[in-house]
Amino acid sequence: MMASPPPSTQLSLNLIEACLTSIGVALSFAAPRLGSGFFCRIERSFLPLARRQSLAVAVVGFSAFLLRLALLPFFPIPLPFVPDDFSFLLAADTFVHGRLTNPAPAMWVHFESIHITMVPTYMSMYFPSTGLLLAAGKVLFGHPWFGILIATSLMCAAICWMLQAWLPPTWALLGGMIAILHLGLFSYWINTYSGGGSLSALGGALVLGSLPRLTKTAKFRYGLLMAIGIVLLATTRPYEGLLLCLPVAFVLGRWVLFGKNRPSAVTLARRAAGPVLLMIGAGAWMGYYDYRAFGSPTTLPYTVDRATYAVTPYFVWQHWRPAPVYRHQALQDFYLGNEIRGVADIHHPVALLRRTFIKTSIGFLFFAGFVLLPPLIMLRRVFLDRRIRFLVFGVLLLAAGMLIQIYLIPHYLAPFTASFYAIGLQSMRHLRVWRPEGKAAGLAMVRALVTLCVALAGVRAFAEPLHIRQAEWPPSEWIIEWYGPGNFGGERARMEISLEQQPGKQLVLVRYTPNHDPLDEWVYNSADIDGSKVIWARDMDASDNAELLRYYQDRRVWLVEPDAMPAKISPYPRPAQ
Repeated sequence: MMASPPPSTQLSLNLIEACLTSIGVALSFAAPRLGSGFFCRIERSFLPLARRQSLAVAVVGFSAFLLRLALLPFFPIPLPFVPDDFSFLLAADTFVHGRLTNPAPAMWVHFESIHITMVPTYMSMYFPSTGLLLAAGKVLFGHPWFGILIATSLMCAAICWMLQAWLPPTWALLGGMIAILHLGLFSYWINTYSGGGSLSALGGALVLGSLPRLTKTAKFRYGLLMAIGIVLLATTRPYEGLLLCLPVAFVLGRWVLFGKNRPSAVTLARRAAGPVLLMIGAGAWMGYYDYRAFGSPTTLPYTVDRATYAVTPYFVWQHWRPAPVYRHQALQDFYLGNEIRGVADIHHPVALLRRTFIKTSIGFLFFAGFVLLPPLIMLRRVFLDRRIRFLVFGVLLLAAGMLIQIYLIPHYLAPFTASFYAIGLQSMRHLRVWRPEGKAAGLAMVRALVTLCVALAGVRAFAEPLHIRQAEWPPSEWIIEWYGPGNFGGERARMEISLEQQPGKQLVLVRYTPNHDPLDEWVYNSADIDGSKVIWARDMDASDNAELLRYYQDRRVWLVEPDAMPAKISPYPRPAQ
């Protein structure tokens, strides 16, 4: 992990954002005409682009792509550093080698790790779309991260396209640009390999953008785009995707049965055949994947891993599982420590209320920060607004779904990203015409907040040379902020590169101290463990280690102690034969 100056000597990005937002709101009331001429010229300059809607979508997508590439000197391609990163990269490596899963390693007990299923096969516990995306990045561009970059760029473009179906084109373009600044440059969706947030948000935007277009024109391409979005949701975030698709299915069903502009049954069947076949094919492939990876077409990802290691359930009505016998202290600390912390008394009404407040705060901090909160004072008008009433209902359904789910990380909400932006932008539209005491304070506030979004992105880009404190380890801070993580994972990566350069094959035993943070995991391997140049294994007792060393007798053995400052590596003596 990168060293940073003591927090007491540094300003926080959150503090800067909160202060600048407060100043911007105050100035909007004190001097509502400040800079109005300049802002009018800027707004007029974007009108021609906004009206050419296809071009606007393309510009948003390419801007997200090129701006993140331009930031590579300051924010290089991220290193994997949390359990989810390595889990998804294992899936990607498996797919790159042309396999759906890997046989369980002979010495798998030494390789057990968080979010990795070891038996019946050796594979990531997650749904496969993110792994396929990373594999595509590796095959096409030489590095998995480029898959994340492309998906995030497409997400920003799709958000703009979705907004064009629900809001005026100028506001849709603004929403696409805000998506770039808040999600496409710094968030953990683009700067880690975890969660598939960009893919889920892309899927949700395709579904919600296709819905009004499909019910107006019944064109085949909108049905196909909706089907692609549904497949992305089903193979990344199926629960939240279901919450999004249920009201969509209701609207489509009502349109098919009673819609004034519905096509004939023959035309509808012909145009729906392709999208339906696509979804059926994706479902069949998913069942086959589950069969190969987890032993049964009806055994979904997560299921085996959670049944093997986890104690806490996902939903409030479920019972806690009995604690298994853990073979490694780090896994026990994660499943009986990190996962339980804050939810141990979740069935108590007060605890449930507290947890609901925390989950709500996480969502607002990630998707809006402080700078996009002021427009929400117009939510009452938005709720009464017929234009996006369907999207508001969908978000309320999501809120009910999240209420009964114990955990929440921002990518859980990703399918509804475009809905959040539509509601926020509609709030801005109402705020823009708000004139308390006859002053154009609302218009000034909208302009100030958009300007701050751009300014804060610049502050984030140059936070390190400006000595501004960034989110630090552990991930409990940066994972809920749009500022994203710093450059973690360097020590393990440097050590692995050094070992790769050693002659012959290497075996690394990892030994943690009793107070080790289980999220700082070092024991991860590629899909083909036995064929790897460097194998990472857990240090166990003497007899277990001796068995491991006999199995890998052709390898040079090392002991790594990650909790030393700095991390320590030393030769590990082989036991006498």
